[in-house]
Amino acid sequence: MKVILWLLIGYLIGSIPWGLVIGKVFFHKDIRNYGSGNLGGTNAARVLGTPVGILVILLDALKALIVMVLCHMLNPGFELYAGLAVCIGHCFPIFAGFKGGKAVACSYGYLLGLAIYVTHEYLFTFILPIVIFFAVLLPSKMVSLSSMIGVSSAAILIFLSGNHLAGLLTACLAAFVIYRHKANIQRIKNGTESKIGSKKKK
Repeated sequence: MKVILWLLIGYLIGSIPWGLVIGKVFFHKDIRNYGSGNLGGTNAARVLGTPVGILVILLDALKALIVMVLCHMLNPGFELYAGLAVCIGHCFPIFAGFKGGKAVACSYGYLLGLAIYVTHEYLFTFILPIVIFFAVLLPSKMVSLSSMIGVSSAAILIFLSGNHLAGLLTACLAAFVIYRHKANIQRIKNGTESKIGSKKKK
């Protein structure tokens, strides 16, 4: 079935660990051995510098968007599932021992793809979740908290806008993102979570 093919393609593209690739090729560092040990953009920024972290975030987001673009060009109608598979691949990458990131950047790439090809609603699907992310980040300075709330808000907004299937699948993605942040949630409760501009607490 075509949906299975795109789930596989999405997973494999999602498995490309950009933080690991850039760290090893250009800095001779495995970012899994530093900071939080995560392969996402936040840890890449912590270990390799902010510009590199931003680049990793953009590349991770593009993974989901590019797969959805290709899916739309070749087999329109499966974009919703192909993009979701990218997020799973990012968290459990076959190319990095199934230990990846937390799917935040991929989730926002996915949301942009949803806005373009599925919901056709940029405000509720993509723009407001981005605004909410920064609205939480500015006072809290916690990327983890902002990420969880931002993606969760997208699920609610998409569902309320009338696309129930996309809303439900985005809710599943939000639940998965929250699960991937379980250690962060415990640190938030303990008051030891890392904040932008502060030294990493272990």
